[in-house]
Order: sequence, then structure tokens, then C-alpha cells
Amino acid sequence: MRKTERFPVEGSNSLWQIYQTVPFFKVIKNFLVIQLARYTPWLSVKNWLYRNLLGMKVGDKTAFALMVMVDLMFPERISVGKDTIIGYNTTILTHEYLIHEYRLGYTKIGDQVMIGANCTLLPGVTIGDGAVVAAGTIVTKDVEAGSFVAGNPMRVVQTAEEMAKSKKD
Repeated sequence: MRKTERFPVEGSNSLWQIYQTVPFFKVIKNFLVIQLARYTPWLSVKNWLYRNLLGMKVGDKTAFALMVMVDLMFPERISVGKDTIIGYNTTILTHEYLIHEYRLGYTKIGDQVMIGANCTLLPGVTIGDGAVVAAGTIVTKDVEAGSFVAGNPMRVVQTAEEMAKSKKD
């Protein structure tokens, strides 16, 4: 189960009440920084933007590929370990706006994680150190360290123990 905080709303759906949950100028600033980072070819510049202007925790030598989309509203709830690769056009979320509530969670990615292209990470998930997430996967729950997951719905292809054994063979 994902770890999210739930906040009920009354009246119109929660997205119509967005600026009661996040300041308008924060959204504008985040939008501009994220768009710059999405297209910047320099990995060190992307990491600097994410750390210093969005408040994300980003480890050394982590690589965000072209077009990665980090959460627009609450990027400060994202942490990524060192020496990790986030594949092309992946989306990392920390919020969900629903009809009668919105939810916030911390999205945590460990060290030496490989996330393939076009993945979506939902709010409140943790991806353990050394895990591999196949391209196109929708990460709906925590991923154990060292395991390999794929698909929609996400399923475990190989556990950490199976991955370690296959590396020895």
C-alpha cells in the first residue's frame, strides 16, 4: 500500500481548489524550473535546479534523462539516491487530486536504481536500492531493494535473491 496523507474537500472537485492547497506563484516557479530541467542536456545543471530551486533531495551522479517530469506541486517530497538513472519521459508524482479529496505522499528512490523510459511513479512509493523498473511500468506500490519489476499493473519479475543468483551464473 502506498503511504499517502488524505485531505478531504467539500464542494467542487479537489483540482478546482488547487490554489487553496499550493500557492499560485510556487506553481508558476516550479513550472518554469521543471520545463528548463526537462530540456537541459547537462545532468549536473538538472541536479542543481532540482536541489536548489525545487528542494528535491538528489544524490551524486544521479541522471535524469530528457523529458523527465517531476511533480509540479510538491517536488520537495521527492528524494532520489546516488548513482541512479531515471529514464526518458518518466513522471514522478507526490500528489493526487481526486473528486472528494487530495492525497500527498513522499516518493523515495534509492541508490543505484534503474528506471526505464515512460514510467509513472505514484505518490507515496519507495523504490529500494539497486532495483530495476522496466520501461512503461506504472509503479503503484513499493519496490523491494534489488528486485526487477515491470508492467501495468506492476508485478515482480525477479526478486532480489533471484537477481543476485542470476548475476552469479
